[in-house]
Amino acid sequence: QVQLVESGGGLVQAGDSLRLSCVLSGRTSTIYTMGWFRQAPGKERDWVAAITWNWDLRGTNYASSVKDRFTITGDNAKNTVYLQMSSLKPEDTAVYYCAAARAEAGYQPLRRDQYAYWGQGTQVTVSS
Repeated sequence: QVQLVESGGGLVQAGDSLRLSCVLSGRTSTIYTMGWFRQAPGKERDWVAAITWNWDLRGTNYASSVKDRFTITGDNAKNTVYLQMSSLKPEDTAVYYCAAARAEAGYQPLRRDQYAYWGQGTQVTVSS
């Protein structure tokens, strides 16, 4: 089993920055990819970013809507993945979820059902 706990959400103004954290526990050695998703009111839960986990082969990928503004990083020693968000916009307002995928799901999967473990989410609200 793997447990994920997000933190760092809050209320900020447009243009501000915010860093989300996700702490992993349990059988973390089984995780191959960590991802961030977000879900705005009335919208689908969309993939935001992914990072390869627990391998020397490191890579990141981003949704076009956040590319060049968000950065996903990880610290395996601390069992923590981060999402650094800059130049925030009101349309970034959503509940943000971290998720973990096993190697069986492939390299940096994008579908929700490819991620086996999920956190409970943290609210990010960006005012104009």
